[in-house]
Amino acid sequence: MGFDNLSSILPEWPEWAVNLLLTMTTALLITLLTNYFYTPDDEKESEEEKKLLKSTQKTHESLHAEFDTFRYSYLSVYLVIMLADWMQGTHMYTLYLSYNVNISALFLTGFLSGAIFAPFLGSLVDKFGRKRSCIVYCILEIIINWLEHYSDFQTLLLGRVLGGISTNLLFSAFESWMATEHRKRGFPEEWMSRTYSACSIGNGATAILAGVFAQVLEDAFGHIGPFQGAIALTALALVLILRWEENYGEGDEEDVSLYRQFIHGWKIVAGDSKILRIGLIQALSEGGMYTFVFMWVPTLLSMNPPGGVPTGCVFSALMMAITIGGIVFQPLEHFFGTKITTKAKAAESSAVFAYIMASLSMAVPAICLCCVEMSICFDRILISFIVIEFCVGLSSPIAGMLRSKYVPDAYQGAVMNIFRLPLNAVVVSGTYATEIMPHYKVYAIVSGLFLVAAALQASLAIGAQEVGKKQVKKD
Repeated sequence: MGFDNLSSILPEWPEWAVNLLLTMTTALLITLLTNYFYTPDDEKESEEEKKLLKSTQKTHESLHAEFDTFRYSYLSVYLVIMLADWMQGTHMYTLYLSYNVNISALFLTGFLSGAIFAPFLGSLVDKFGRKRSCIVYCILEIIINWLEHYSDFQTLLLGRVLGGISTNLLFSAFESWMATEHRKRGFPEEWMSRTYSACSIGNGATAILAGVFAQVLEDAFGHIGPFQGAIALTALALVLILRWEENYGEGDEEDVSLYRQFIHGWKIVAGDSKILRIGLIQALSEGGMYTFVFMWVPTLLSMNPPGGVPTGCVFSALMMAITIGGIVFQPLEHFFGTKITTKAKAAESSAVFAYIMASLSMAVPAICLCCVEMSICFDRILISFIVIEFCVGLSSPIAGMLRSKYVPDAYQGAVMNIFRLPLNAVVVSGTYATEIMPHYKVYAIVSGLFLVAAALQASLAIGAQEVGKKQVKKD
């Protein structure tokens, strides 16, 4: 009855879409309420914190206040940046469609640019400073969004080349700065999970907001409106970044050559099987996720559900699933660390669980679209899409924790960009597969990617140790 009353004030969407949105909203509120009463281990006084308090003469309250100030300083930038990024992503296709240009060529150029520049950008990030790299990212994004104002194909192509560079910076410079600064300030290692969890929660929340803000701007200023909003948000993030302190990779900017950063980054990946597996897991899982992103809209449209497919409504529900996954991360990790395995293996074991669940969820559309009556497939496939996005929200902070655990601070930028080489290869292959293969086969491949990621992650979990990070640094 309550759902019926709420449905009357919502837009004229199909009943199934309204029910989906209301169900996910209710699930999100219940998850938030439950999490409110959960006190994570990192807020309790651990042995590591006791030693730190004794050595620094600080109180429990002052140390937590100092950490919260640092965390909010990072999150304020991260969330603004992600809001700007989501606003572009939700309307880039429609903008290019209005320009009547080759959309596939533009997207492919962005991925290829990312793959070409990835091996070199990471070393530059570590050498010249993570803060400076974040500033460069903001400047590039402002230029890119300005170029989107022009319908000339060559100008748009230049924007996609720069976009490949900026994407590599987005997914390496910011996290590298945060992880290194966290340790530089002497905060307990276990507290880092709070920052990663907040990033995952915030990523889903900003995606939901981006859909609304972008639509308002498009209604007011046309297809280019969301990109103008992204320029303003990126400029705001640039101002906020100026408050940060700088940090670098190995040594300081004068002691270490760019060549040494580049060579050592590759040696670390090739010489340490744990780091190599972390990179492969990232490539397989994120590559599978990006392939799913290309698939979900055409899949739902092809099933002709009653009333059509309001993509904005479904998108918001999927983003709520990501947010729920980010919220569940800390309680789940605590459960694995205390009930299933040891604390040292909690992150690895949680990741195995997330990737197996993701693999099973993608097996549903693979089987349904191939062998099951289409009329009974829709609900099952829709639920599987919610589950995969929940797994994305859950695995994102876990992946960040594992990168922080195994990848040396001195080479964070270099190694994280090297990871993007196989990732871009998987994404390009997945994008191509969506054009030449039936949908059910593509979903079967994505399910397989997550299953292999789970197997690699399980191999890490078997040998995981509390001191894993320190051992890697000594290699």
